[in-house]
Amino acid sequence: MQSKYSVAVFALMVMALAGARSAAAAKVELLKNEKVVVTEETVAPGESETVSGNHASVVVYLGGDVAEITYASGPWRGETVSRGETVNEPAWAATLTNTGAQTLRLVRVEFQTAGSKTTWGMTGLPPNYKLLFEDEHSRTYDIRIAPHAWEPKHTHHDRVVICLSGARMEHVLPDGSRQTSTLKADQVAWRPAQTHKGHNLGSTNLWAIAIEPK
Repeated sequence: MQSKYSVAVFALMVMALAGARSAAAAKVELLKNEKVVVTEETVAPGESETVSGNHASVVVYLGGDVAEITYASGPWRGETVSRGETVNEPAWAATLTNTGAQTLRLVRVEFQTAGSKTTWGMTGLPPNYKLLFEDEHSRTYDIRIAPHAWEPKHTHHDRVVICLSGARMEHVLPDGSRQTSTLKADQVAWRPAQTHKGHNLGSTNLWAIAIEPK
């Protein structure tokens, strides 16, 4: 009886460990359309996840400290991770390993189109935005708006917005109508192209990363 009991306990321990391991490298689809597939991914310390590399992507880290990316073709790189770190990833198969002490949390925006060679640069954007990078797949930029501050009139393309620090916002459209919204930290949203003036109505800084697929 004791032997059967030990076997049963061992089996339960194995199942529990397997469940913990699968939960450690979790992936949740947040949104999907003809341009992008957006997932939130969580990798516990010591765990790894496989990246298919079927499409180029942009990764925005929500948390963590150290990660290592090993590409199937051979090369690897280490990354010191901080909140808001934004990385342009090629369409290469890879393994992402959490080599740090903190849980890695990231949002991956995977592009579904062939892209375009057209260069947008800062065209249409206000001077307080910071262009992080641009290639045939996306224009990716950093948005920061102080409490109660106004932005000049500007234009966005269709985009994924990843909010790192939330605020209550008002957008004034060219016809004078107003749209209000509250962006929360870690919120991920799809926003259609729009021209507007932005106004931070609240007492907190807005910080977001915008990714415009081409």
